[in-house]
Amino acid sequence: MDIKVQTVHFSADKKLVEYINEKVSKLDLFYDNITSSEVYLRVNKTSDKENKISEVKIHIPGKELFAKKQCKTFEEGVALAVEAIRKQVEKNKKVLVY
Repeated sequence: MDIKVQTVHFSADKKLVEYINEKVSKLDLFYDNITSSEVYLRVNKTSDKENKISEVKIHIPGKELFAKKQCKTFEEGVALAVEAIRKQVEKNKKVLVY
């Protein structure tokens, strides 16, 4: 699976990118026909501590699954978004399998 990580107005360090790749690539265990995925990270300009927004989008034949989470850290947000995508895959698995 091709995983693209995009950040808005900052640069993600190598550890964060490796963490994201590790988490997102685990989705292959639940559905092996994922063609690509995109992860968007951005910081919301608010005084709120939970200002880090993580969006995960995966592409599968005929469909696109998306999850967006806002948390204190990008790691937490990505983990929650990947879990939400996993649930979507499980829910739609009957439809996805031809």
